[in-house]
Amino acid sequence: MGNMVTEIVAFLLTISGWILVSSTLPTDYWKVSSVDGTVITTATFWSNLWKTCVTDSTGVSNCKDFPSMLALDAYIQVCRGLMIAAVCLGFFGAIFALVGMKCTKIGGSETTKARLTVLSGFHFILGGLCCMTACSIYAHRVTSDFFDPFFVAQKAEYSYRGPVSPVSPATARDKCSKTASGPTASALHKETVEPSRQFGRNAYV
Repeated sequence: MGNMVTEIVAFLLTISGWILVSSTLPTDYWKVSSVDGTVITTATFWSNLWKTCVTDSTGVSNCKDFPSMLALDAYIQVCRGLMIAAVCLGFFGAIFALVGMKCTKIGGSETTKARLTVLSGFHFILGGLCCMTACSIYAHRVTSDFFDPFFVAQKAEYSYRGPVSPVSPATARDKCSKTASGPTASALHKETVEPSRQFGRNAYV
C-alpha cells in the first residue's frame, strides 16, 4: 500500500512538472525591455521563442513572428529544440509511468511494469535536463546583452556618475588656483568637478 501511494504522489508531481514546462513554452514574456521617458514608459519590448512584440504607452501591441528558422539566432533555435524535446519526453514518460504503475491493470507482468517505470523515470529526468538547459542558455544570453556596452538594441539611457571622488569641489578649486594657470589647470578642474559620463544600459527584466 505504501509503495502504491508513493507511486501515485510521484506520478502527480511529474505530471505537474510536465504541465508547467508545457505552459512555459508559449509564454510571451521570456524577455522584456522598456524604454522610459521623462514621465511615463514610452515603449515596452517583449519577446519569446516564437515572436517579438512592442507595446506603446497607450497599451497598443504590435507583434511580429520570427520569419524564418534559418534567420534565427542560434541560441533561439537551440532553446526551441530543447523545450520541444522536454515536452515530448515528458509526454511519453507520463504514458510509460501510467502503464507501469502497480495500481493500473495494464502493462503486463510485474517485470514489464518495473521496466516501464524505469523507462518513464529516464524520460522525465532527460526532459527536465533539456528544460533547465534551454532556460539557462536563454537567461545567459539576456544577462550577456544587459552587461554588453556595445549592445545598442532596445536601450534605456540614464546618467551614470561613476565613483565619487574623495576631493570636494572647493578643495579642487583651491588646488587649481595654486597650480600654474593654463590648459593643464583648466583640464584638471573640469575633470575633478565634472566627472559624469553617459552610459547606456539595457533594461531587460
